[in-house]
Amino acid sequence: MNSRQVGIAGMGVISPLGHSAEALFDGCLRSQSAIHPFEINLSGLDPATVPVASCDFDDKAIKTPSKITPDRGTAMALAAAKQAFQNSGLDMDQLDPDRTGLFWGSGMSGAHSFETICRQIYNDHQRLRPTSVLTTMPNAAVAEIALALKVKGHALAYACACASSAVAIGEAMRAIQGGWLDVAIVGGHESMLMPGILSSWQAMRVLAPLSHDLTQAHQVCRPFAEDRHGFAMGEGAGALVLESVEHAQKRAHDHSLYMTGYATNCDSQHITHPDPAGQVKAMKNALKNAQLNAKDIAYVNAHGTGTQSGDAAEAASLAEVFGPYGVPVSATKAVHGHLIGAGGVVELIIALKALQTQQLPATAHVQAVDRNFQIDLIRGSARSLQQGRHVMSNSFAFGGTNAVLIASLA
Repeated sequence: MNSRQVGIAGMGVISPLGHSAEALFDGCLRSQSAIHPFEINLSGLDPATVPVASCDFDDKAIKTPSKITPDRGTAMALAAAKQAFQNSGLDMDQLDPDRTGLFWGSGMSGAHSFETICRQIYNDHQRLRPTSVLTTMPNAAVAEIALALKVKGHALAYACACASSAVAIGEAMRAIQGGWLDVAIVGGHESMLMPGILSSWQAMRVLAPLSHDLTQAHQVCRPFAEDRHGFAMGEGAGALVLESVEHAQKRAHDHSLYMTGYATNCDSQHITHPDPAGQVKAMKNALKNAQLNAKDIAYVNAHGTGTQSGDAAEAASLAEVFGPYGVPVSATKAVHGHLIGAGGVVELIIALKALQTQQLPATAHVQAVDRNFQIDLIRGSARSLQQGRHVMSNSFAFGGTNAVLIASLA
């Protein structure tokens, strides 16, 4: 086994399509959209309805090791991380806690609690809980997961907008390859489906507008389509447990899936409009890191938000790296929404399940691909993968941060 490879021991998911990797992937294969209308009624603002993809998740039922009532996103993060660790077959009592790390991403960690706090202060004139800072701090989820799983090695929070969890995964991969850690719990979360925060996103004009017929809200996000107009905000969390090859061998375990490539960079061009050149460099550097050629990649889970400029930049960069129509591509945000900080890990998990099952999910709701795009966009129905061994997942964020991950079958 290549010493540069890092095994994937377990997966955990809390998503709008279900609370397991299998449920998430099944929903993607069936193009089962979780997107629905959300009404915003705030004093001083015109009423509005925006598309969201929410989770059927009872955050109040989650008990934290700190005994603090968690932010909704933190509760999802804790649930996903515990699920991934349970599925890993590892026993924390048999791990070296100093060589076990935690790398976690979120774009606006604590957003749910922050809006609640603002309402309590300025609208309800209530006194705040003494734990308000602890529920809104950027590393709240990291702290709770570390307490729950007794992690004593690296415990790092990443805030890189839509690339947050992808960067967290890649940096954990590097730490294991560098010999600093044996095991790492990695992933990300996001939960910002609150009226004020959604109004802020709507003001940016990146949320897809809804027609008067709200029964069609589920198909409003159409990545790479001629008639694309934006995305639906989602919420959720995803987690993986990464393990060094050497550590797995000591417990007589062979992984079927591995992290093999990672690269990150920054466009340094514009805070919201992506630069194809930066994306091309990130994809090529990830291929170099994995010691692969572009032709070795059997599938790309695209960032694919459904915005005009974002999809145009990614379509151009994909065509440059892989050649025109050179690799099957799908954008699953069409059904599970844009999970921001959790997007990287959730979409990587979808790509991992595609490898396991040799089935590629379609990009839902797309009737016609933008005629300017030279990409092999999977649409209509799922496509079979013929002996594919390597997949790529792209995360391209506001602020210009690009993160590309490559995973492989053993």
